[in-house]
Amino acid sequence: MEGRTIDLAIVGGGLAGGLIALAVYRQRPEFRIALIEGGKTLGGNHRWSWFESDLDAAGKALMEEFRQTSWDKGYEVRFPAYARTLATGYRSMSSVDFHEALTRLLPDSMLHLGRKATAIDVRGVDLDGGVENGGERIVARTVIDCRSFTTSKHLRGGWQVFLGRHMRLDHAHGLERPVIMDASVDQVAPHGNGGAYRFVYVLPLGAHDVFVEDTYYADDPQLDRGALSSRIDRYARENGWADSAIVGHESGVLPVLTGGDFAAYQDEVRIPGVAIAGARGGFVHPLTSYTIPIAVDNALTIAAEADLTGEQLAALIENRARRHWRRTGYYRLLGRFLFFAADPEARVNVFQRFYGLQKGLIERFYAARSTGFDRVRVLWGNPPVSIPRALAAIFKQGEPLEQRTHKDKQTETTA
Repeated sequence: MEGRTIDLAIVGGGLAGGLIALAVYRQRPEFRIALIEGGKTLGGNHRWSWFESDLDAAGKALMEEFRQTSWDKGYEVRFPAYARTLATGYRSMSSVDFHEALTRLLPDSMLHLGRKATAIDVRGVDLDGGVENGGERIVARTVIDCRSFTTSKHLRGGWQVFLGRHMRLDHAHGLERPVIMDASVDQVAPHGNGGAYRFVYVLPLGAHDVFVEDTYYADDPQLDRGALSSRIDRYARENGWADSAIVGHESGVLPVLTGGDFAAYQDEVRIPGVAIAGARGGFVHPLTSYTIPIAVDNALTIAAEADLTGEQLAALIENRARRHWRRTGYYRLLGRFLFFAADPEARVNVFQRFYGLQKGLIERFYAARSTGFDRVRVLWGNPPVSIPRALAAIFKQGEPLEQRTHKDKQTETTA
């Protein structure tokens, strides 16, 4: 491809990059597009889920290209004080199905899998060392950087740590709907450093298939695979799922943003003239790490503006990221209440109170579209944390979200 300028080069074949490639290709099939991914498959090893209410008609039309598991009978939450079923439909997609759909829908010439981008600039992408080292140079009119989130001293907060397991049982599990938050479980952190908000996430993927994920909102990014795996074993035994085969698994450490200097972060990751999308560009829900509605909206916007030059698109997306940061400040405030006003083992009370609120409010919260009334209602009433500690938390920022490693443990950051 060296010597021939293409229309669009997308670096990173995760959720953001893959959706952008598909949306632009559908909108402008005559465009010459390169989707570059360092791994052998698109989407990595992830499972993405969302509420049926998260997407408008255009968003649903884009996502209908992907095989997904759907539950139209709502979902459950479980807490020490109560259990509740909410009627909102729920959807989930595996990275395997993400990869299959994109490789089926996009021309082979667009896909550059197993190719590492070693340099990115406004005019193109160097692959595997660049031309001078036997690699390849892709020259592009527009370049979009969709690589994974990078930790930074300019962003502050806590961590969402998780380990998930897809199990195939020798009998039907009997679940009709997902349990997206079972917080009736022990709230002690697995690595013995005090408490954390812990819940188990359960998806019935088929009559005999169930996905179980152990998740923590913790101050420390430590991912103790052995401890979390043992806790999944225990949860499976308690539910009669001990006799099972492991089909797949996923794990990760995601940032929970409570503050920071976003302008300084943008200065840190910016490549002049290159648009930065996805989690690396700041397009995440600060508190829940949900990305589907945000990624879909960005993909459709970029497809509609595909004729912009690289510099123009970079400016557009950077401005969208700034607006997203300002618009989601409320969720970072709630994150500060969670991490700095509540003792770790008592953080369950924050979510227990939240899930007792109105269904539509909960839907809008996860889509990062809370209304003014929603925001007042979440904070109004009998607070789950002390008022003096909540007031003090408003002015705290948290620890820098810089990568930390631990002896004999594994810490990883995913997007």
